[in-house]
Amino acid sequence: MIIGFCGGTGAGKSTLVEEAARFLGKENTLILAQDHYYKHLPELTFEERAQINFDHPNALDFDLMVSDLLKLKDGISINRPVYSFAEHLRMDETVSCTSKTFILVEGILVFAHQSLRSLFDYKAYIDADKQMRVQRRVERDVRQRGRTEDEVHQRFKLTLHTMHETFIASNKEKADIVILNNGAIEKAIVPLKQWLESIIK
Repeated sequence: MIIGFCGGTGAGKSTLVEEAARFLGKENTLILAQDHYYKHLPELTFEERAQINFDHPNALDFDLMVSDLLKLKDGISINRPVYSFAEHLRMDETVSCTSKTFILVEGILVFAHQSLRSLFDYKAYIDADKQMRVQRRVERDVRQRGRTEDEVHQRFKLTLHTMHETFIASNKEKADIVILNNGAIEKAIVPLKQWLESIIK
């Protein structure tokens, strides 16, 4: 069973997908994240790569993502790429992934690509208010990706809000369930688990 998880940046997708994996059984579940599948563009300078709009579908290697997911669907192992957000490049190493009973595919743009979306048996959209998403994104990017608060706020102002309205929020209607995640994560986990329980039956 392949389940897609979409939602705006900072909505809490990664956290809820980890909770889904725990509920389904980690030994039975593989998580495939969009973040590993950004295009590899070593021919560009670092400065040029830093200017890429990573919240636009054109930044992603959807062909590779679809190809890898099709292999996993057929029970074939893949070598998943590893992407460095510090260098804006794929690393030399890959991660070997074997197919599991449940494959959870998560990312802000995974519903924006029809060929990828068509592979999902079920789709969940994780929703959160704009200010909550900004706050969470600032905390994550400062802590994990070496950004400054001003840099993240500028990115929201210049691109992120527009990309969200154009390519992400419009896909909410394609989901089988919309889970609101504005407060304590426990409040979102309850409907997520109830929904998972209903679809695996």
